Amino acid sequence: MTDMSYGQYLGLDRLLAAQAPRSGNHDEMLFIVIHQASELWMKLCLHELRAARDLIAVDELSPAFKMLARVARIQVQLIQSWEVLSTMTPHDYSTIRPFLGSSSGFQSWQYRLIEFLMGAKDARHLTVHKADPDAHAALSAAIDSPSLYDETLRLLARRGFAIPAELLARDVRAAHVASPEVEAAWAAIYADPRAHWDLYELAEKLVDLDYRLQQWRFAHLKTVERIIGFKRGTGGTAGVPYLESVLKRPFFPELLTVRTAL
Repeated sequence: MTDMSYGQYLGLDRLLAAQAPRSGNHDEMLFIVIHQASELWMKLCLHELRAARDLIAVDELSPAFKMLARVARIQVQLIQSWEVLSTMTPHDYSTIRPFLGSSSGFQSWQYRLIEFLMGAKDARHLTVHKADPDAHAALSAAIDSPSLYDETLRLLARRGFAIPAELLARDVRAAHVASPEVEAAWAAIYADPRAHWDLYELAEKLVDLDYRLQQWRFAHLKTVERIIGFKRGTGGTAGVPYLESVLKRPFFPELLTVRTAL
């Protein structure tokens, strides 16, 4: 075995040299580290979500459950990161903001990739990344591939639930649209969990993902509101109004509406 130090294994020389504050303000290091750490956590989320989707596609649910549970735990870390960033005051941020240029969290292609993998697809977001060939290619591949929820609905069909053929054969580039037949399938699963235990567990794992990501979005919104109020975001984004709008978009709509029907 080749001798290797802790720092060499983790590539700490590159990792710890990746922070390059521009403003001279003490709090810029906080701003950079929070966002870099979040991107690393999102990289792990993507690793787990892709693998879970592929396992669901071949009916191997037990290892997929571990991966989905891990993503939910990672999401807790991402939510907590906003608590740390919220220690930045409006004055602190105002001294940093001119040095951000047109950069914006809206440009996080990994976050957008998570949305695509979970089924919230919108091809208009590809244009934001056209200047970055690698990011654009990754997003294009994701938008052309079945999402986690697409594979889940195909699984339900294989198990004998009446999922409409046109839904199973739909264009995967489009976002999923809520279906009464899908809600009915979930209602049957929730009505008799003993008979459908693995699907029941899968449903709850998906609800956990949706719930945590919505918590992350809410924490993001409140942190932005606390620091910049209702100003437009860097990069020309709408800021708080945009963040409010996405809170109304669940990833797995029938898993929420079925609760009213039970």
